[in-house]
Amino acid sequence: MTVPDDFLTLDKINGLGKEEFVKTLGGIFEHSPWVAEGTYGYIPFQSVEQLHGVMLETARSAERSRIEELLRSHPDLATRLQVTPLSAAEQQGAGLDQLTPAEFERLTGLNAAYTEKFHFPFILAVRGKNKDDIIKAIGERVNRSLAEEWEQALYEIGKITSFRLRDLITEEK
Repeated sequence: MTVPDDFLTLDKINGLGKEEFVKTLGGIFEHSPWVAEGTYGYIPFQSVEQLHGVMLETARSAERSRIEELLRSHPDLATRLQVTPLSAAEQQGAGLDQLTPAEFERLTGLNAAYTEKFHFPFILAVRGKNKDDIIKAIGERVNRSLAEEWEQALYEIGKITSFRLRDLITEEK
């Protein structure tokens, strides 16, 4: 099967210069193009999975302050503030754009409590989840320790970025 020219293939990714690579993949990790920049030196990638693994390792091995920046760059779920197009599409898919006023108030309160406690927003890969799943998850996770939530947030970022890369890149020639 031949892939149309407008599809992004792994071969095309491997053939990009650094500037174009960062421009193309800089939004995979929310407002953190430094992850793509740090990943570029590992070209060529044999699979989207390998590319994702290197991106995750780049993010996880950064200085703590940079990881905190990454965590803080994620939007609150169901916020009425401006979010990136990728985040907006993911949240709409989970029904967060259809919250009742009571659900919105509950989620807003939980988001505030979570951010107050952990100093970064609640991060959850919402694909495949609905608004009830999300409200339940934040209600449970707000009671965890900082160490647990730090790891959980990075795990969720891994899931989010895997979805984004797989949506963007095909491995076919």
